Amino acid sequence: MKAILKQPEVLIAIIILFHVVGYVGFALPALSDLFEDIVPFHLLLMLGILIFSHDKVDNRFWSFYLIIYFAGYLVEWVGVHTASLFGYYAYGSTLGVKVLNIPLMIGVNWFLLVYSTGVLMQRSGLKNRLLRMVYGALLMMVLDILIEPVAIKFNYWHWRFEHIPVYNYVCWFFVSLFMLYVFESFRFKRQSWVGPALLITQLIFFAALNIYPL
Repeated sequence: MKAILKQPEVLIAIIILFHVVGYVGFALPALSDLFEDIVPFHLLLMLGILIFSHDKVDNRFWSFYLIIYFAGYLVEWVGVHTASLFGYYAYGSTLGVKVLNIPLMIGVNWFLLVYSTGVLMQRSGLKNRLLRMVYGALLMMVLDILIEPVAIKFNYWHWRFEHIPVYNYVCWFFVSLFMLYVFESFRFKRQSWVGPALLITQLIFFAALNIYPL
C-alpha cells in the first residue's frame, strides 16, 4: 500500500482531487463557510504529501523546512506589525490559529510554495542558478496576483486600503527570490513532479476562482 501511495502519479491525483473539491466548496455559497474552516487542514495535507514525496527526508530536508517556515513567519510578522514589507494588511480567521497576529499555517504555506517552485525550476532544464531563482520568484509573484482577490473574499487576510499596493508584489518577488536562494543552496537531488504539480494546480485553482467563480 505504501509503495502505491509513494508513486508520484497517485500523489498528484490526490492533489488535483482535493483542489477540485476545494474549488467547488469555495465557489458554492452554501459550502464556502465550511471550506474556509478546513483550509488549515488542507495545507497540512499538502505538506504531508510533499514530505512523503521527497526523496530522502533527512536532517538537511528538515533544516530547509524550518528555515523556510520561520523565515516565512518572520517576514509576515514584519509585514503585519510594521507595514515595511508588503503594505498595510492583517490576517483574518481562515488560516487558523494565530500567534502575535500571524497564522501558524503561514510558514507552512511559504514552504509549500518555495519547495514546489524550487523543484519546478530544478526540473526546468535551466542551467543558470540565478535564472532559476528569478523565473521562480516571478512565478510565485504571479501566483500571489491570483491569490489576492480570493484571499480577500474568503477572509485569509485583508488590506487597510481599497487597492492592493504594487509594493506588495515587489516584496513578494524579493522575498521569494531569497527563499529560492535558500532552496538552491541546499542542492537537493532532482525530485519528482509532485511539488511542481501542486504549484501548477494552485495556479489553476486560484485562476479558476477569479475567472469562473460558479
